[in-house]
Amino acid sequence: MGLDWYNQIAIRNGGYRTRAKFRVEGVSAEDIFEERLKQLLPQSRQVLDAGCGHGEFTLHMSSLAQRIIGFDFSPELIHIAKSLLQQSGIDNVVFVLATTKEKLPFEDGQFDLIYDRRGPASILNHSEILSPGGLMFGIHTSIDKVRERLKENGYVNTTIEEFQDAFIYIPDEHELKIFLSDVPGNPDFMLPQNQAAFDELKAQYKINEEFGFREHKYIWTAVKPG
Repeated sequence: MGLDWYNQIAIRNGGYRTRAKFRVEGVSAEDIFEERLKQLLPQSRQVLDAGCGHGEFTLHMSSLAQRIIGFDFSPELIHIAKSLLQQSGIDNVVFVLATTKEKLPFEDGQFDLIYDRRGPASILNHSEILSPGGLMFGIHTSIDKVRERLKENGYVNTTIEEFQDAFIYIPDEHELKIFLSDVPGNPDFMLPQNQAAFDELKAQYKINEEFGFREHKYIWTAVKPG
């Protein structure tokens, strides 16, 4: 999905996040990813958050790290991230506007940990900024591009784990509209002109008196040869 979509989400939602009410039952892959990241951060000198969005998660992780740089390609998201940083008083985080479609504004070998929390899988094409022996660590809902780039870029000790133990439950049709509108690339189903498209989708999410779906995500790791 394009830059315009992310800029619009930033303006509409105040960041890259959903406005919908929902609950999670079971162990979410997102929680597993976060707990593993918390173990990695204290061991790392310089950390990169690839596709940091509005920076809330980056700031949440900052107390465990020496230094984190977060980058995103959306000017609106980076604007929010910098505002949150200023309000927080945190001094070991920097936010940068950048895109993986170009050479990234970092030094070769600068980072010993790069994490990618549903950000651009194309960060794997930028192994030059990872130190020898450094770790890439990510979570995504689709794994095909990750597999492809892991092979193309010569990483070693790669792992891919599949998780589908959690269910996302959404209480009613109104909240489902909001939830689906905040999924990357989707139109705004709250607009009348998108009602017919929403009606075609909603049946597949119906679970008894609610709506929902099984969470399906992948957590992966890769090491740059030393």
